[in-house]
Amino acid sequence: MSFRIDLKVRDYECDLQGIVNNGVYFNYLEHARHEFLHANQIDFAKLAADKINLVVIRSEIDFKASLMPGDEFYILVTPKRTSKLKFAFEQQVYRTRDDKLVVAAVIIGTSVNERGRPFVPAEIDQVFPLQVE
Repeated sequence: MSFRIDLKVRDYECDLQGIVNNGVYFNYLEHARHEFLHANQIDFAKLAADKINLVVIRSEIDFKASLMPGDEFYILVTPKRTSKLKFAFEQQVYRTRDDKLVVAAVIIGTSVNERGRPFVPAEIDQVFPLQVE
């Protein structure tokens, strides 16, 4: 179950080299994750209001190519459950004009309750089911 979002590079996201600054990709990936959650009826703001916080605990990112001003690109998001308390977003950024892989990332997260203890609420469990082997 992959999710896709289409975006376009804005000039101010680029550095002096004329390419998207490496830190900007984290923003792109985060935006795609939030849109993925929204598309799966997970209300990030409501969870926070209920004192359930989704948190990133690890990020792995491989930079394969660079985007430039005006480039159109898309991000694929694939959810994976990695353990009883952790879930992952496998994400790839592709340049649209040639489908070139620009970034491959894995973002590991969990959710914590108001006491800061990890747990997985029902909404997340439905989107990231635990696979029994």
